[in-house]
Amino acid sequence: MSPPPMRSPPFGSRERRAARRYDLSLPIVVRAVPHTRSEPCHGRIRDISARGIYFITDEEFTPGAELEFTVALPVGITQGTDVSIHAHSKVLRAEERREGDTTHKGVAAVIEGIESIRGEPALS
Repeated sequence: MSPPPMRSPPFGSRERRAARRYDLSLPIVVRAVPHTRSEPCHGRIRDISARGIYFITDEEFTPGAELEFTVALPVGITQGTDVSIHAHSKVLRAEERREGDTTHKGVAAVIEGIESIRGEPALS
């Protein structure tokens, strides 16, 4: 399975991103650092690159907030290995996103470091 196509910037705009972004819809588990609440929040990734991530959640995050997140990549993307990524990031932008009758939060964050990538062969 090949990676999803890269999003093109609107005609006439300057794209500032240096890393290729991938459109993915995967579950994400997010915690504020320091851990200010006992339970992590959940959301869905909209796109990700080696340097940044954009995800949708119902939680409120403010620009400058430090986060850690975990994403499990499916076997279809990793070609037979279950991979889980744990990383640290900082919120660049948070915005309201309306989808039908519900409002969610869209969060753009820069990835500051990847703490671990774990992978094991997937069971057939």
